[in-house]
Amino acid sequence: MKAFLEHVAEDMIRKFGTDLSRTAVVFPNKRASLFFNDYLVHEAGKPLWSPTYMTISELFRSHSSLTVGDPLKLVADLHRCFCQCTGTDETFDHFYGWGQLLLSDFDDIDKNLADAKKVFALLRDYHELDDVSYLNAEQIAIIKKFFSNFSAEHNTELKRRFLQLWSRFYDVYQLFNQHLTAQHLAYEGALYRQVVTDENVSFEYERYVFVGFNLLQKVEQRLFLRLRKEGRAYFYWDYDRYYMHHEAGRYISSYLERFPNELSADRDDIFDNFSRPRTLTYVSAATENIQARYVSTWLKDRQRLADGRRTAIIMCNENLLPSVVYSLPPEAEKVNVTTGYPLSQAPVATLLFQLVSLQTVGFDRQSERYRLRFVNALLRNPFAHYISDRCSELYDQLNNVTKVYHPTPSQLGLDEGTRLLFFPSGAPSELSPAARLASWLVSMVRHVATRYHEIAGNEADDMTTESLFRAYTLLNRLSELLVSGQLSVETPTFLHLLRQLLQTTAIPFHGEPAEGIQVMGVLETRNLDFDHVLVLSCNEGQMPKGVRDTSFIPFSIRKAYELTTVDNKVAIYAYYFHRLLQRAGDITLVYNRSTNGLNTGEMSRFMLQMMAESGHRVVHKSLSAGQVPRPFAPQSVDKNDQVMSHLLATFDLRRRKPGDERPLLTPTAINTYLRCPLQFYYKYVGGLREPDDTDDRTIDNRVFGNIFHAASQKIYQPMIAADSRIGADQLRRLLHTRVEIERAVDQAFKEELFRLPPDAAWHPDYSGLQLIHREVVVRYLRQLLTLDLRLAPFRIIGLETDVQQPYTVRLADGQTLATTIGGRIDRLDRICDERGERIRVVDYKTGNRTVTGAPSVEAVFARGGEGHGDYFVQTFLYATLVSHSVKFNPSSLPVSPALLFIQHTTAADYDPTLSIDRHRVTDIGDIEQPFSELLDATITEIFDRTRPFNPPSDRSVCRLCPYARLCSTL
Repeated sequence: MKAFLEHVAEDMIRKFGTDLSRTAVVFPNKRASLFFNDYLVHEAGKPLWSPTYMTISELFRSHSSLTVGDPLKLVADLHRCFCQCTGTDETFDHFYGWGQLLLSDFDDIDKNLADAKKVFALLRDYHELDDVSYLNAEQIAIIKKFFSNFSAEHNTELKRRFLQLWSRFYDVYQLFNQHLTAQHLAYEGALYRQVVTDENVSFEYERYVFVGFNLLQKVEQRLFLRLRKEGRAYFYWDYDRYYMHHEAGRYISSYLERFPNELSADRDDIFDNFSRPRTLTYVSAATENIQARYVSTWLKDRQRLADGRRTAIIMCNENLLPSVVYSLPPEAEKVNVTTGYPLSQAPVATLLFQLVSLQTVGFDRQSERYRLRFVNALLRNPFAHYISDRCSELYDQLNNVTKVYHPTPSQLGLDEGTRLLFFPSGAPSELSPAARLASWLVSMVRHVATRYHEIAGNEADDMTTESLFRAYTLLNRLSELLVSGQLSVETPTFLHLLRQLLQTTAIPFHGEPAEGIQVMGVLETRNLDFDHVLVLSCNEGQMPKGVRDTSFIPFSIRKAYELTTVDNKVAIYAYYFHRLLQRAGDITLVYNRSTNGLNTGEMSRFMLQMMAESGHRVVHKSLSAGQVPRPFAPQSVDKNDQVMSHLLATFDLRRRKPGDERPLLTPTAINTYLRCPLQFYYKYVGGLREPDDTDDRTIDNRVFGNIFHAASQKIYQPMIAADSRIGADQLRRLLHTRVEIERAVDQAFKEELFRLPPDAAWHPDYSGLQLIHREVVVRYLRQLLTLDLRLAPFRIIGLETDVQQPYTVRLADGQTLATTIGGRIDRLDRICDERGERIRVVDYKTGNRTVTGAPSVEAVFARGGEGHGDYFVQTFLYATLVSHSVKFNPSSLPVSPALLFIQHTTAADYDPTLSIDRHRVTDIGDIEQPFSELLDATITEIFDRTRPFNPPSDRSVCRLCPYARLCSTL
């Protein structure tokens, strides 16, 4: 079937011949001219003088001495004019959003040649309606109904403010246009109006051919009429008889008499295509991305790939573009993407937002320190390598060598690139913060782009290069406006502008437009015809596009003065939809049936209309993910030679390489194995460590416990140094003054949360949540001191004390394992109570859970941690080691294991000593033999080659396991 542009080319050659050098062909958009040129050459069959192709916008702009201003500058100038006319001190930050609306209203008034003075006249003046010759009866009725709302009895504060604002709009309109004209600038509507009202404008071409227009603004209609009167205008309208009496044909049907079609209306082959029988395929999809994945399947069917540019994929939701591009099959060798790739989805956009976050919320200007979380985000960015070769080194230094949560610029500036990143200076100090930030962003993007081309060379990626160029151009334009003072905004508004500019900027794809599969948005389809059409996201809200009537001009006045309304916008999309399908024989319309988010899950109203009225056969299909849920089924890991090698290298002294740390089998490792052997494998054999993603604001259970431990150590350490005995008077003094407790807590926060050195003079301000945690730690310390007051006098042997000893166990295969066993004891003290004098191994617990006893020693080693909560093995092992240590127990006193759950110490009879079968373990020697035997058996099992690392029988332990997702994929 012939395309519409083929008919136009054939008719032009027949009427005007092959010398079209004095002919201008005007299209609604640029895309159509590329296809039309091919058709024209084919129809001529010989060399010809090509016409000039232009869009309607280019036609207007080429006949004006004014230039359309930059959108940001236009709103900035409008803001100044608004403040001058109203006398308000409205900031640009508050003005920007509705300044865009006001500019849009001005543009609409001018494009529809409305009288701005009458549109913006005082509402009270309209009660008279003195001159109504330009209005018809219906328009007068509409206006009177609207103005009745502003009668005296309905006067409210909101209406009063509306009237006050409305009364100034015409003054703003006049001053704004005068201000722009003085700069030889204009917004688009003002430029169009100036062209059509200037009788001295001369048009250079002998004939102007207007092809494929639909809705014409008043300025366009006047231009068409002028050229037609001069005998230089020719019109080609594209429509189908099927919808000429529907909303889709509303505008074309009203123009045909004034602007007659060059193609005969009797041509059935051009204007009666919808009546031909065809099958429409309606496809419902579960998600947006499933639609994109369907593209590959759709293209491989019915010669769609082979037909090349006669096949089109139309995206009503252009955000689908990345998914569609990645879903194209390898067989699609030639593809033309007319929609640009959104700059906001390019990696450079992430870099920009991370740079902005670094210098705003990520930087404390009072202390001149950065927050590690924002520094890390940048150092891990893929572009970090192009900022500096030392970014990886810096990241490792900050996170692995010394964890510094608040680094200073001097700690971060290792070379030129990192100094540029962390020393954002260079811009004049008199500039606003937003201007300095914009200037720095320009420098950073220029530095990254330069380094990228130096490093990548000939292998530079075109997409990356183009995205860096677009980002630099955008930032440079924004920076110039800010630095010159033409734009004055606060930093939050600057960020809003930057985000909006990124979202509205696209990276164009380069290629041969008239070849291959066509991937495009709805607007690019104007004037083009295809045999195979796949329309994606054909949902209500996308087709028609979510049309809004946001404006300062009420609907009633818009309707009366024939300005653009929602009805106009819906009719425009109705035409786009029907015109796209009228000549296609293979039509597939896909919509998202999901109701997630703002999506209603409804097919477009135009699809429903075609089902009811078109008479064509409609086939319904459905797309689903096609994924089968995979049951959680962790698998065992056998201890083969490689696994055993890693296992022994981690824990066996004889496998230690020179320079390695001394192997240490800790109670934590043993408890991990008892809880889940697979978790032990991942952590200690595979070496998979949990990432430390905490920052200076995160206080999880681990960090909270570390703060409490550190604070308690700082409270007791001076007393150990001064006197080996701690008396009741010392504890009462601490409880009474409170100052030393708070000082110890603040110091613990500084070291454990903020990771600052003990002698650092600077201390970050606490957040609200941190203040709450601080108060809780203070209260816990007071509870600890109150509990210890009952024991006074007593001695503290050590705080945060390491206890280790060599350990040898015979394995099942007859070999021996030589390692070191032990760990760190929170507190080791010596007390005397009704049970006699003894040494306590005390482990502090700040959590809510409490476990004080186990039914038996065997229960301590129960799989899955039942009965002991990971705590008993650790405390019993430390107690056993201390009992045999000459250093800690020279007098061979009984050693008692204790778990001190600080939240439960307020009970009058609270005793942290652990119990077995309800008997307090005041001497670890009473249970040492069965405990040691079970410990040996557990360790032997860990290193037994014949015992694989099995998943736990109780899967409840998997809920909090960091390796759960990895485990389920085995």
